[in-house]
Amino acid sequence: MNLWSDPRWGDALGHLPDYLGNHVRVSLAALALGLLISLPLALLARHRPGLRSALLGFASIVQTVPGLALLALFYPLLLALAALTAQWLGFGFSAFGFLPAMLALALYSMLPVLRNTITGLQGIDPAILEAAQAVGMTPRQSLRMVELPLALPVIMAGIRTAAVWVIGTATLSTPIGQTSLGNYIFAGLQTQNWVFVLFGCAASAVLALIVDQILALIETGAQHRSRLRIMMGVIGVVALIAAALIPSLSRTRQGYVVGAKTFTEQYILAALMTQRLQAAGLPATTREGLGSSVIFNALESGDIDAYVDYSGTLWANQMHRTDIKARDELLADLKAALGRQHITLLGKLGFENAYALVMPRARAEALGIHSIADLTAHAGEMSVAGDYEIFSRPEWASLRKAYSLTFRQQRQMQPDFMYAAIAAGEVDVIAGYTSDGLIAKYNLVVLGDPKHAIPPYDAMVLLAPKRENDSALRDALIPLLGKIDIATMREANLRASGNQSVADVAKWLWEKIRAKETAH
Repeated sequence: MNLWSDPRWGDALGHLPDYLGNHVRVSLAALALGLLISLPLALLARHRPGLRSALLGFASIVQTVPGLALLALFYPLLLALAALTAQWLGFGFSAFGFLPAMLALALYSMLPVLRNTITGLQGIDPAILEAAQAVGMTPRQSLRMVELPLALPVIMAGIRTAAVWVIGTATLSTPIGQTSLGNYIFAGLQTQNWVFVLFGCAASAVLALIVDQILALIETGAQHRSRLRIMMGVIGVVALIAAALIPSLSRTRQGYVVGAKTFTEQYILAALMTQRLQAAGLPATTREGLGSSVIFNALESGDIDAYVDYSGTLWANQMHRTDIKARDELLADLKAALGRQHITLLGKLGFENAYALVMPRARAEALGIHSIADLTAHAGEMSVAGDYEIFSRPEWASLRKAYSLTFRQQRQMQPDFMYAAIAAGEVDVIAGYTSDGLIAKYNLVVLGDPKHAIPPYDAMVLLAPKRENDSALRDALIPLLGKIDIATMREANLRASGNQSVADVAKWLWEKIRAKETAH
């Protein structure tokens, strides 16, 4: 199929108003906050070498922190602060999405604004300042009427740089719940939807160029005293603000919010749940690409209403349990623990998506490897790849301890790249997922776990505490429980990794569920 005739372009365009509006909104807010902080600090520090060095040093350190890490750090900090304000002051706030993204991006914008403002003011000819003083200007008048106008080109260059940085980094805010153009990129990478990846990258680049040119109009207009250019720049800023208001106006009617983590299966299940809510006449949207800990905290605090998680993930990561129990006993303990947090475990979907060690079938058969126990003797000569979190999870520690596993090399990568890497022979073993359709696509085999080091990973629907007694939500989602088997989920994952949109795969999955009900 020709890339440009791919029907997924239409799907991408359909998301543009929401993604673009949210992206502009958080970028403008972060840039405005960054300017409100940076400009006064720069003016204060321009004649104070110690303060100047400290500010520039701090802003430089912020720039060395990876954007995704900086964004992710703000969420737990704000979550703790929200809990404290609720306890001590009687009111809380949402630590999800917009606020942590805005604060992190504001920090990112500080360095070029601080540096250029200080440089621009220090670069003014001392003779000009002496002349201003000689005609009787006060320091404040000199700053307003002489120094700032002369330094404006350098200051605006810093603001333009900050704007481009903020717009680019804002694409990384998706995992902490802020909808942005990064939703295209994260979803596209997970589902191998390269149309989405291209669309997201292009839209972000075009937006950065447009904002840069709008600010350039204001800069050159002020420099050459051209009211026309300044007016055109102001109109551009107003247009951006209007675009930023689009998601705010629609947010009041969004209703239920269904969350999804950052892999293909989660996008499909979130779309399926959203479609079922909408079919029941309930307004619903999805919030996709959320990190594992972020999504659970978002459910607990009521920022999302429902999502699918896995029993083993909750057991190890949220309940901090390292003991492995039988499936029914683990589920009962888990349900009781969640109940104490007023989180409803609605039920199991019917399949298990467990972590598993996976090898090429031909090589496993040649080496006589059928289980992880068989792998132990060969692991020292092999490399293993996993997703971004597996090697720091309790399950991996349990696996290594149970089987005394030591690999020659560990590598982390995107899940879809991980499967392609093992198919190409670049790694020997991967920590894959049992419900992934790519296992069959690349002729891989799941190694057995005779010591049961990996806990059960039943896919389960969770509801937020505020939806504990929501019968409409329950009635819409209960028809999904126990209806999705492992083979159907694998096929759905494989379809989403092809050229079908996630929404279409979710519709196909519902049709399969209905067909099975009819057959019975």
